[in-house]
Formats: sequence, C-alpha cells, structure tokens
Amino acid sequence: MKSNKAVGKIKMFLVHLSKKLGLSTPKFPKLVARTKEEKIKSTSSFSSFAFKLLGGKTTRVLPLFDDLDSILQHSGLKVNFKAYVSLTVIGACLTAIGALALIPILALIMFNVPVLAAFLFGVGGSLFAFAFATIGFYVYPIYRADKLKRELEDELPFTTGYMAVLTSAGVSPEKIFYSLSNLSVPLVVSGEAKDIMRDVNLFGRDIISALEEESKRTPSEKLKEMMEGLISTIHSGGNLAAYLREKSKQYMRLKRISLKKFSDTLSILAEFYVTMLITGPLLLVIMLAVMAMLPGGSMPGIQNPSLILNLLTYIGIPLGSIMFLIILDAVSPKW
Repeated sequence: MKSNKAVGKIKMFLVHLSKKLGLSTPKFPKLVARTKEEKIKSTSSFSSFAFKLLGGKTTRVLPLFDDLDSILQHSGLKVNFKAYVSLTVIGACLTAIGALALIPILALIMFNVPVLAAFLFGVGGSLFAFAFATIGFYVYPIYRADKLKRELEDELPFTTGYMAVLTSAGVSPEKIFYSLSNLSVPLVVSGEAKDIMRDVNLFGRDIISALEEESKRTPSEKLKEMMEGLISTIHSGGNLAAYLREKSKQYMRLKRISLKKFSDTLSILAEFYVTMLITGPLLLVIMLAVMAMLPGGSMPGIQNPSLILNLLTYIGIPLGSIMFLIILDAVSPKW
C-alpha cells in the first residue's frame, strides 16, 4: 500500500511538472495488484525457469524421485513435482561444473599438484559434487516436512485448547478455522487453516471434505489424528468442545514428556559441543603451533602444520559449528 501511494505521488509530481514546462501529459501503465498466486509464482521463479528450460526432458529421471511428490506436498513447498526435479538436475549440473573449474585451480595453487593430477581431482570432485547436490535437493523437502511436523506438534496443545474455547462459546468449525487463519501472532497452524479455508471458500468444499483433504497433506500424524477425530465427532453429532478439551490435555501431557526428554538430549549435545568444538580444536591448535615452531616442522604440501591450522580454523571449526546448529535446530522444540 505504501509503495502504491509513493508511486501515485511521483505520478502527480511528473504531471504537474509537465504542465509547468508546457509538455504533453505523460502516460503511465496501470498498476494491478498482485494476487497470492502471482506472489507464489514469483517466489518459485527458479523452479519455473528450470521447468521451462528442461521441460519434458526429465521424464527418464522422474521414476528415481517417485516418493518425492508426496514429500513435497507434506513439506509445504509450493513447487510442482516436475519443476522441482528439473531444478534438482540443473542445480546438480551447475554444482558439478563449478567443482570441475574450482578444484583443479585450488590443487595447482595451494598444493602444487601436477596439471594432470589436478584435472583428475577436478573430475572426481565434480562427480562427488553432483552426487552431494542431488542428495541435498532430495533431502531438503524431507527436512522441511520434518520441521513443519515438529512445529505443528509443538503448537498442537495450544491450538486444540484455543479451538476448545471457541467451540464452548458456540462458534462453528468454519469460523474456528477462519479465526486460526487470521491470528495476530504468526503460527504454523495458520497456514494449515488457510489451506482449509481456501478449499471451503474457493473450491466450494464443505468443512468435512476440506478437513479430509488437509489431513492427507499434513506431515503431522497427531494433527491428522485430531482432524479425523474432529470429522467423526461432527458426523456423529458428539460434543465437539469436550473432544477438543480432552485432546488438549492429552497433547499437553505428551509435551511435558517430550520437554523432559529434550533436556536430557540437550545436556548430551552440550558435552559433545565442548569436547568436539572447543577442547579438541584448542588442543590441535596448540599442537600444530608448536610443530610449526620446531626445526624442520614446516613440511611441504598438505602435511604443512600452518596449512592444517588454517584449514582447521577457517573451514573445520565453522563447518562443525554449522552442523551442530543444524542438529540443535532439528531436535529443539519451538515452544
């Protein structure tokens, strides 16, 4: 809205200036508000470009990614299956080309490797880079689906409690999910509620059909179970408020147990971090520094203590810290 007002003011200024100078009134293209679908297309422009570039050429490799279609639906990524496979192929090829160009240069400059050996290292490194990039593209939707599942299940005790309060006040299921989709505090469950309201308002489904469709898409088994119980309660005409209150108490008990387990896991991770990323690198740095100062300690090639120290300082420790942060993010509850 602010950008549209700013553009309008600029237009008025240019029109006023053209009148003062005696010029013809400039014409401006009409601005059209972007819809939600257009915003989604703009965010997935890379996958769209990859699909346009490859198109039907990925048909032969599609059977290798059969289970990726359902994983993409569970991950919440607004990307078509064939477009994502095309993006995977292009990304892996670009990574392999970059490794083929970079590894021989590093081998020649840093390690004084012969040209032929450097080229062979580059070919082998490019094959490994292609494999790792493909695995990375394949694993990313699994990671996203698992993260979405954990966030949904972290919010589930509070979500069911909120729904129980609204149901006790006589609010219909459609308005409950509408309220969840428009929360002032951004929650992950709001995205699930928006998908349900989209099915109801845009596709003309009833609330039961929308809940059934969403239960197939969600990665959380607990949320799926809650939705199926909600459908059964609505069908049978049971007490919806009592069902949601009982579910909220059940999920809260499970959350207390999971938090206790997380505290034990966190103490183990803290010991691992101190051992592997503080004490271990510190001992190695002291040992390598002493070796570099000793007579005859500067050995050529990769056995040079100064080179090993630089690799440990600028590559080993940062990569280890990043891996630790990823592991910590994977096991940490949101609430």
